[in-house]
Amino acid sequence: MENWKKKISLFLTSQAISLIGSSIVQYAIIWFITLKTQSGWMMTLSTICGFVPQVLISLFAGVWADRFNKKHIIMLSDGLIALSTLIISILFFFGIDSIWLLFVALGIRSLGSGVQTPTVTAFIPEVVPEDKLMRVNGINTTIQSIMLIISPAISGALLASVSLQYIFLVDVVTAIIGIGVFSFVKITFKKKEVEHANYFDSIKEGVVYTKNHKLISRMLIYLFVANFLVAPLGIMTPLLVTRAFGADPIYLTLNEIVFFVGNILGGVLISAWGGFKNRIKTIGLGCICCGILSIFLGLPFGFIFYLIVMGIMGVTMPLFNTPFITMFQENVEPEKQGRVFSLISIITGGTIPISMMLYGPLADYVKIEYILISIGILFCIGTIFLLKDKVLKTNLEHSKDNKEEEILNEIEVEQS
Repeated sequence: MENWKKKISLFLTSQAISLIGSSIVQYAIIWFITLKTQSGWMMTLSTICGFVPQVLISLFAGVWADRFNKKHIIMLSDGLIALSTLIISILFFFGIDSIWLLFVALGIRSLGSGVQTPTVTAFIPEVVPEDKLMRVNGINTTIQSIMLIISPAISGALLASVSLQYIFLVDVVTAIIGIGVFSFVKITFKKKEVEHANYFDSIKEGVVYTKNHKLISRMLIYLFVANFLVAPLGIMTPLLVTRAFGADPIYLTLNEIVFFVGNILGGVLISAWGGFKNRIKTIGLGCICCGILSIFLGLPFGFIFYLIVMGIMGVTMPLFNTPFITMFQENVEPEKQGRVFSLISIITGGTIPISMMLYGPLADYVKIEYILISIGILFCIGTIFLLKDKVLKTNLEHSKDNKEEEILNEIEVEQS
């Protein structure tokens, strides 16, 4: 096995182990709040606590990822999340179990994710050859989906049988194991000369670079729109299930399981297929399917039909998520990736609470089914704009020409 394959295998394994514990706790917290309150406002508040801290820390996290050892950053953030979870678990054991403490837990975990997410995404291109990025990202999506299909089932079973503080401890154990596995990944870190530069200057440099990169800046606009529309599909559907089919953890568990079964199939599909040669067409296919399926979710059918549609929806997600990330990895300079991916984290993390400030209160007055149908229609319209975007197409072709020229220059240098 080639050296990079060993490294990425250990890395993906460590992240999978850590992810399953984190997602078990995350589901337990969200479901606990959902089942206790059944309120769109409370769902909105939990969403804000889960994403706003991530947005606030992401700008600095991108600078850290570009300056310092990404391996150490990932391990440290994972460890701090586990430590905070342990502290909150101890508070629960001592009877300090207010629901507001759960919002604090979501906020602390969000800070850790804000550091970890852009760093992980920027770490993968350091290890994986560029021509293998799409497949590795597809494999990563599949592994994450497998962990996420297991975790809601475990979370639902635990939530029905033990107190919440015991579930918190799962994350602590998996984090320790994940960090231990990742410690075996050997990475050579070269200190950057800009290490002591002003943080805000570094952030500004990343923002200016992104703004002036026509392909990246254009893709970020579509990423914002996609996340604004996707938010209720991931966050409001548990509330839809609770209201339409009953406040039973088994319904919420099945809702998550079928979605991530679809995610696994979609991840396998994109990894084996690799998508269209034109990444935009693959993204467009995923988006148009997502829009149509969102409309179906809003139709008045039974729970079985709903689960089938959710499963197919899961298949579509890797079809546009994976090419999105791969395009950024392929077209952003290595020394800027941390900051660019921090901006992506801000968009993905910030758009969701912003959209939920609209969708959450609206869901207390308008049927969620109507919201999903409207979103599906907007998704389809947005996909048409994406596929017909001449600026995006021109800059994508220009980027490919530049990369081919760089490769030819490197070959000439080696031959000389």
